[in-house]
Amino acid sequence: MSFEDNIRKVIPYVPGEQPVGKVIKLNTNENPYPPSPKVIQALKEYDVDELRKYPDIYGGELRDELAEVYKVDKDEVFVGVGSDDVLSVAFLTFFNGTKPILFPDITYSFYDVWADLYRIPYKTISLNDDFRIDKEDYITDNGGIVIPNPNAPTGALKSVEDLEYIISNNPDSVVIIDEAYIDFGGRSVLPLIRKYDNLLVVQTFSKSRCMAGVRIGMAFGDKKLIKYMNDVKFSINSYTMNRLTVAAGAAMLKDEEYFKETCKKVIDTRERVKKELKELGFDFPDSSSNFIFATHKTLAAKDIFEAAKKKDIYVRWWNKPRIDNYLRISIGTDEEMDSFIDFLRGYINGDI
Repeated sequence: MSFEDNIRKVIPYVPGEQPVGKVIKLNTNENPYPPSPKVIQALKEYDVDELRKYPDIYGGELRDELAEVYKVDKDEVFVGVGSDDVLSVAFLTFFNGTKPILFPDITYSFYDVWADLYRIPYKTISLNDDFRIDKEDYITDNGGIVIPNPNAPTGALKSVEDLEYIISNNPDSVVIIDEAYIDFGGRSVLPLIRKYDNLLVVQTFSKSRCMAGVRIGMAFGDKKLIKYMNDVKFSINSYTMNRLTVAAGAAMLKDEEYFKETCKKVIDTRERVKKELKELGFDFPDSSSNFIFATHKTLAAKDIFEAAKKKDIYVRWWNKPRIDNYLRISIGTDEEMDSFIDFLRGYINGDI
């Protein structure tokens, strides 16, 4: 008997590479634009003497601003250190039964990590041949459901009507809709939290609000669900949201014009790049996110991935069944995407 016999061993989530230096980084779905100038101003003006005090356990001004912007009651809002933290607490809170929870087989690869870590039984549901969710697959006995919309890494969007079908037909399960990319072309199911008390909607500041480095995530749901999540969170660590993060997040929410402007830039660039990739022989599910999940008709994704990396261009590739010939390409600035497209042209023509 060794002490190692009592250690909890899991296979951890593996994030995309974080290269240093001057590179074109299209592998982690970060927003290519900086946060609103209001964020910079708020941090410059922040009274650092406040940092000697503990932060508000509920998120203070940040939660208040979220409630105002999203037109919900503040007791219907949960904040955490990025949506990963929010989802982790949600898994720990709501999935405590013996029936398996359900989520897609090709999806955000943290879901099965949390399930394994928290000893939650789970079953993955295969996407169809078009990499899309079939709603009927989720009308079965389960201990909970998690659906990202748009899905990652495919970028495919499910309609609100289809999601409501799943939610309404699973009244005894908590249904989590992970909307990390919803602002890039989708319609949120957030209004449905007043209609279904089993719905939890999770979003993040990391993508559309240009603040992946600050770590802000939020969940919206019935007050009872949010209370349960806070009870679990406060049993682990009450003070997860620091004061500078609260100030920065609240300032970002006060600049909706900038938020909409940057989203539009990303969307416009994405739509242009879709056309250029098609011309170069790539296929992909139609994306409603800030990335494109593409495969080439004749060239191997792994070879493109490795060749791009040698040119200091980073995209994402997984050595996994069904998707090992696909690249997930984050949308950067127009200049970054031009450089990437130029690289692809050279590679396809044999010049690289």
